[in-house]
Amino acid sequence: MSYQKDLSFLDQPEILQLAFPLALFSSYGLENLPCSPSKATDIHYVEVESGIRIGCGFWVKGKECSSILYFHGNGETIGTYDEVALLYNKIGINFFVADYRGYGLSSGVPTITNMISDAHLIFKAFKKIIKRRNFKKSIFIMGRSLGSIPAIELAFHHQNDISGLIIESGSADDFRHLWEHLRDSEKEILLNEENCLLNKMKIRRVKKPTFIIHGQKDTIVCPTEGRELFKNSGAEDKEILIIPDADHNTIIGAGQYFPKIKKFVEDYG
Repeated sequence: MSYQKDLSFLDQPEILQLAFPLALFSSYGLENLPCSPSKATDIHYVEVESGIRIGCGFWVKGKECSSILYFHGNGETIGTYDEVALLYNKIGINFFVADYRGYGLSSGVPTITNMISDAHLIFKAFKKIIKRRNFKKSIFIMGRSLGSIPAIELAFHHQNDISGLIIESGSADDFRHLWEHLRDSEKEILLNEENCLLNKMKIRRVKKPTFIIHGQKDTIVCPTEGRELFKNSGAEDKEILIIPDADHNTIIGAGQYFPKIKKFVEDYG
């Protein structure tokens, strides 16, 4: 089944270089980042197109635990979650991190279009892993920064298959600063409510429990974006955590971060 609407107008070089710097900016060589998570329980590859595979790391705590399918930010790979994933395990959560094309162990070249379409195939593969290994049928979708786009996309289309949605440092307007390269007619397509393309439009229809986390001092994705997502969330059970003094890349170190995620997953998993 195809969920994809035509977003090819977003796949312009100027936009893609900003959205996916690790794969498309030569000055951000991937050789300086770990390509595989050495402490992951498993490495999985999801074929998204003939000859193109997405590398994913799965850190397993136990079959009886809930699991998070996680989409990271644009400046990270699964390898950068080597230590972070163990903190999720520590609070009783299985943690599955997916890369984007051209990142880490993944082949291909990323675009906005294939990031969204690949997310559906990754989710399908992850559900099969959970079922085959007889894990607890409690899946949460989580997205950080750029990863908020595939995460909300999945929650929008597959909410009957998930227990909840977690968004960290996400954008309501899908990173509007990238739109300067678009024509007015293309901006109108994004803003058309009937098309339901933006995060804030999709999240209105997500009824599953939703948790929004944002740093108060985030200068990359302003905290008003997190508040806008929370305001637009269609979930009856929803919560927002604005962490004082945290910016875009220090939010995970805040003392409230993991206890709040642990409680959310326990409450709804």
